[in-house]
Amino acid sequence: MKMLKHRFPILLLLTGMGLAPTAEAALMSRLGGLAVYDTDFNITWLANANANGVMNWTDANTWAAGLNVGGYTGWRLPCGLDNYNNCINNELKHLYYTELGVTQGNNITSSVSPYLALFTNVQNSGYWSGTEIGSVNPYDAFYFNTGNGSQNAGSKGQDHYAWAMRSGDVAAVPEPGVIGLFGVGALAWAGTKQKRRG
Repeated sequence: MKMLKHRFPILLLLTGMGLAPTAEAALMSRLGGLAVYDTDFNITWLANANANGVMNWTDANTWAAGLNVGGYTGWRLPCGLDNYNNCINNELKHLYYTELGVTQGNNITSSVSPYLALFTNVQNSGYWSGTEIGSVNPYDAFYFNTGNGSQNAGSKGQDHYAWAMRSGDVAAVPEPGVIGLFGVGALAWAGTKQKRRG
């Protein structure tokens, strides 16, 4: 019986581990709803997809780089087309097709994903990427059209929307299941200590 008492907290802890929810969410709200973290790409989006209106490419980059959201800096425009500049992961394309599940030819606000509710002011229009076309045409940059899922190139002087994001997570907090797991283990341990004293 004494041996069973010592093993009870361990059994309770293991049971709690089995009941703890797994972290499957690909998009998670951050900074009290000001940002959204993408676990697939390890990037954080500004939740407001139209925080500054339309602007040319240079102004869009300057605006993103100057952001300070919840004490976090290092914001930028998403990576564009993977040609020319070795941009392997097109971040806005991933958000549109993979995370929000929109099919080509449809606008982003037609998404039925619950993740769409994490964002505000999403526009069905062109959004600048931070990727220039470069030596092929130094006057143009890539933008992604959330109205139909197409990648385009346009003059840097054109006006498009800007959706800021940054690499990495912000304000990461433990999963609720993990917190509960530690709580159950602590209670079980405290219970065995109390019984030993009695």
